[in-house]
Amino acid sequence: MVRQFPLPAVGERLPENIMRQPNIAAEPQEEELMHTMAYTSPQDANTRSEASGDPVAIAQVLAPVLAERAARFDEDDQFVAENYELLKQSGLVEAGVPRELGGGGAEVRALADMLRVMAHACSSTALAFSMHTHQVAIPAWRWRHQHVAAVEPLLKRVATERLILLSSGGSDWIGGSGKAIRVEGGYRVSARKVFTSGAEAGDLLLTGAVVETADGPDAVIHFAAPMKAPEVSIVETWRALGMRGTGSNDVVIDNLFITDAGVAFTRRAGEWHPMFQIIATTAFPLIYAAYLGVAESARDIAIGIARKKHPGAALLSLAGRMDTALRAAQLAHRWMIETVERNAPSAESVNEVMIGRSLVAKHAIATVELAMELAGGAGFYRINGLERRFRDIQGARFHPLQAGPQSEYAGALALGHSVANVF
Repeated sequence: MVRQFPLPAVGERLPENIMRQPNIAAEPQEEELMHTMAYTSPQDANTRSEASGDPVAIAQVLAPVLAERAARFDEDDQFVAENYELLKQSGLVEAGVPRELGGGGAEVRALADMLRVMAHACSSTALAFSMHTHQVAIPAWRWRHQHVAAVEPLLKRVATERLILLSSGGSDWIGGSGKAIRVEGGYRVSARKVFTSGAEAGDLLLTGAVVETADGPDAVIHFAAPMKAPEVSIVETWRALGMRGTGSNDVVIDNLFITDAGVAFTRRAGEWHPMFQIIATTAFPLIYAAYLGVAESARDIAIGIARKKHPGAALLSLAGRMDTALRAAQLAHRWMIETVERNAPSAESVNEVMIGRSLVAKHAIATVELAMELAGGAGFYRINGLERRFRDIQGARFHPLQAGPQSEYAGALALGHSVANVF
């Protein structure tokens, strides 16, 4: 049975000081500010002490600072390093670590809301930090629900040392990338991992490499590469249309030795594995929370601009279409969260999350496009913030599963065919 979701109460909103647009003329009126985030009803927070332990409330406290810096990072193609320092100081780095292991104990729903709040203020910070957040949420889920003791050391280190975990998901989807050569006691790994968001701030890159075999299918080993190892370097390639502050540069691994004990798991290349069902089910609701926040903030900016115009039929229609598109994105994202909360990763849960991912992307992009139309010429000016969000939202197109593989995967499941090699 499909669970019905209550719609947000119009007018319910987050604290008034959470984010202000730098251009007074384009600023939404107070009663409208951020009401698009209301469907999660996060608690109010005006001081750091009141926000203690609640990742959503902490993000609310940090949001004004993140918003103030966002344009500078974007214009300079600069990684949001200063913001990562804030995230460390505030306790958000360990927010997803279970309390029993020294962390904040937040689960996926709260972490997603945290990222949405960040995205209202700074898209790049939210997207980059979603990569760390999901790499913490995955072992935390395994510890809670599968009682996997092997993940405890990593989670404890995140909590005590505030390690930043990196994802190479753009390089290491089901097919895998890079090369691992078997040697005595382990493997020698060489690879180039593209789209490594937050690389500059990272401590460990959770990644993989392909082991070629002469008489069978290739395998992929998964491991953590220390970013400070001499065999690991960053190549600055990130000059992008949007999300310019994520620092999603290439990471080059050159003959790094990985011990046998350092291999977390091994799987067949080009084939879904139960571990990847956990990864896909858990990660994408967090990643797409950032894009949903971008769409919500674009909507708020456009409403602030449109309220100063004559309310003709065309204007009202645009505003209505925009809010309808946004609501579709919000409901699709909520379905992704509900899927995670069933705690049953499988081919079916991957399908539900990826359907949600496609719907969030489609409707979030449409929301921002309609926001640009509603704002009119004012939206073309950088100072109003819409232009940046229009560029940033385009990134929602490019994460797995993209449109072709996603529809093939959904169709294969619907018709009773195997999805083992659909990615």
